[in-house]
Amino acid sequence: MQVGIFTKIFPRPSLELVFDAVQAAGVQCVQFNMESVGQPAMPDEIPPQLAGRIRDGAAVRGLTISSVQGTFNMGHPDAAHRRDGVKRLRAMVDACETLGTSVVAICIGTRDPDNMWGHHAENGSAEAWHDMSLCVSEAVRMAEGANVVLALEPEVSNIVDSPQKARRLLDEIGSPNLKITMDAANLFHAGDLPRMAEVMDNAFALLGRDLILAHAKDLSHDGDAGHEPAGKGLLDYDRYIALLRRYEFSGPLLLHGLPEAQVDECVSFLRGKLSPAGKTAF
Repeated sequence: MQVGIFTKIFPRPSLELVFDAVQAAGVQCVQFNMESVGQPAMPDEIPPQLAGRIRDGAAVRGLTISSVQGTFNMGHPDAAHRRDGVKRLRAMVDACETLGTSVVAICIGTRDPDNMWGHHAENGSAEAWHDMSLCVSEAVRMAEGANVVLALEPEVSNIVDSPQKARRLLDEIGSPNLKITMDAANLFHAGDLPRMAEVMDNAFALLGRDLILAHAKDLSHDGDAGHEPAGKGLLDYDRYIALLRRYEFSGPLLLHGLPEAQVDECVSFLRGKLSPAGKTAF
């Protein structure tokens, strides 16, 4: 595993300064956010020369672009919104080869029309699942044509709010181009924290063989919110890292959800957990 980070953690006036800051943080890989090059999070198009500049800027500093962020609300109640999101996602997918990556992080979304990570009372409806799964299917077909993998993440506020539903979606879509982002801090519904080990173990039992990305943040409480920087909350990181190893995950462990001022401390925390001296078993 390599420690990585989202580029949007480092707001800078130029792409080169963003990558300089990433390099100075001592990480090896990034999830690239288009905001880091002055673009919307999901632009209408990504010119090849811009994608090449991003690729070269990372490479000259010894950084790997392990994934790009391509998140829009795939469960939005408005079909036009979903169609527009797929169109913008195509721009991300088409740029991947030039960017030097083959993974796009996606957001399954919610019925909340204003916040793709917000809980909504209709998230559990059959209609919400139907609309979301059709959108995901279309996106996956597009990804298959470009040899790109889409990485979905179960999150407690979304339509796919559990590892069980993530497993259901993977099985329904049935494509090797749809994989999982594991973020242990996003697994805990209200009341689940006392069952932390059980919840994490079950999540990996269901999804551990389909991981392509892993996130590193923390949580102060279960339920819809309460996220903290990695190592600053209640998450059992020893178990999390041990589970990633047990399921032979060798991809990037990406820091996000933290202010820049805490990057150095969080990188050190993860390095300690990943070091031979930090290895744990259970």
